[in-house]
Amino acid sequence: MQLHPVKLHPSKALLPREEQLAWKIAGVAADKVAVQKDVAEMIINRIIDNAAVAIAAINRKPVVSARAMALGHPHRAREGKAGATVFGVKPATTVSPEWAAWANGTAVRELDMHDTFLAADYSHPGDNIPPILAVAQHLGRSGRELIRGLATGYEIQIDLVRAICLHEHKVDHIAHLCPSAAAGIGTLLGLKQEVIFQAVQQALHTSISFRQSRKGEISSWKAYAPAHAGKLAVEAVDRCMRGEGAPSPIYEGEDSVIGWVLSGRTVADQKGRAAAYEPVYYEVPLPAPGEAKRAILDSYTKEHSAEYQSQALIDLAFRMRERIADWDAVERITIHTSHHTHYVIGTGAADPQKMDPKASRETLDHSIMYIFAVALQDGRWHHVDSYAPRRAARADTVRLWHKIETREDPEWTRRYHSRDPDELSFGGRVEIVLKDGSRIEDELAVANAHPNGARPFGRADYEGKFRSLTEGILSAREMNRFLADVQDLARIPAGELGVLNLALPAGTLLEGKAGIF
Repeated sequence: MQLHPVKLHPSKALLPREEQLAWKIAGVAADKVAVQKDVAEMIINRIIDNAAVAIAAINRKPVVSARAMALGHPHRAREGKAGATVFGVKPATTVSPEWAAWANGTAVRELDMHDTFLAADYSHPGDNIPPILAVAQHLGRSGRELIRGLATGYEIQIDLVRAICLHEHKVDHIAHLCPSAAAGIGTLLGLKQEVIFQAVQQALHTSISFRQSRKGEISSWKAYAPAHAGKLAVEAVDRCMRGEGAPSPIYEGEDSVIGWVLSGRTVADQKGRAAAYEPVYYEVPLPAPGEAKRAILDSYTKEHSAEYQSQALIDLAFRMRERIADWDAVERITIHTSHHTHYVIGTGAADPQKMDPKASRETLDHSIMYIFAVALQDGRWHHVDSYAPRRAARADTVRLWHKIETREDPEWTRRYHSRDPDELSFGGRVEIVLKDGSRIEDELAVANAHPNGARPFGRADYEGKFRSLTEGILSAREMNRFLADVQDLARIPAGELGVLNLALPAGTLLEGKAGIF
């Protein structure tokens, strides 16, 4: 890997494009390096993972609405352009690819149960799959070409997340996703570096939004935001393939992202000009020319349907519950954890909604206090039952829930950001104090399903997750057909990627409310 320094440059510096981060990202995307076997196998795992969580969410309201919008944009058959499929809908029905990216991206994101990568910022790199797959279907590409595009999408998003923190500036993490999806589409289509360069810049420029979507009363936009980024990426590549340009330099420009949104400048005078530039800069790691794209192997999926920072703590709750006979005997519970966990899903967020039994599912899955209480009491976690309003309102759960607080522990924060994979952790230490003064303490660094966990996820686990989440929704024949097809991804010929869609039995898909489309 090569580290690329990125900082703000005044306009008069005329920064050459060869020194711009977007150009270097485009260079990685345009590199025709082969995809290694273990990377290709993990890509298959993540396609299975995405399909599982998408079908499990297929008739949830945000997904129904997104699907209805997409179906309002049916594809008109043209030579060489087949349209893209929509999860749940028979493959003969296709829509414009940006709308397939929108519908399928929402389905994948709705349950918050697919893959994750955490470093300087947050990410769900599986969000790259819907837009890249939609374009591959629409333009009749092969399974091998899809693998190449997805390897790039994962690589670019994860490399940006390693280096550039968006969260501290309250910018939503889709600002890393949209450029990575554009780069992945560029690899898929074999576009020239110049075209990908412009598309990456357009993608970033159009996808800056703020973290209020994951703060306070969290709404369905949490699922829509990554889908929207995927849609924007498809549109950005389309424009740039037609010869259109983009604001440049998008990262380093005087009035661009680093300068005004991230940590690029000190104070500004009243006229809006920079009084001084920060001497510090970001260092973004990217593969060197000819170096394989392997970042997907550093990401990890979820066993439980909840924010990733809760995964290890759910597993820890399962372990600790055996030592508690009476929930009302608990005086208080303190979760000592990282800065991110404390301030995003813990009491450090200062969100009263995280303690509200009437809060939305989206809010509850960002409340470690709620999650830990239910996991402690139930000894299981279910993507529907654990969030049911009746479950959230149970009196003994509310009493226990309101006895839980989080505290930032500098050591857990350090381990959260460690570059040593054997030290990197996303868990915490839990201290339960009982009313008789006795204490129960335990800790867990990583979830059981994590590559360093007690039971790392392998192909059989991905397939098991798929069967568990889709049982009763898909026919057994459709489940088996999909798993057989996806296993042979590299051999799927050009124009046949529609086999990666999954159709529900006739009459089981809910229809959305009427809108404009």
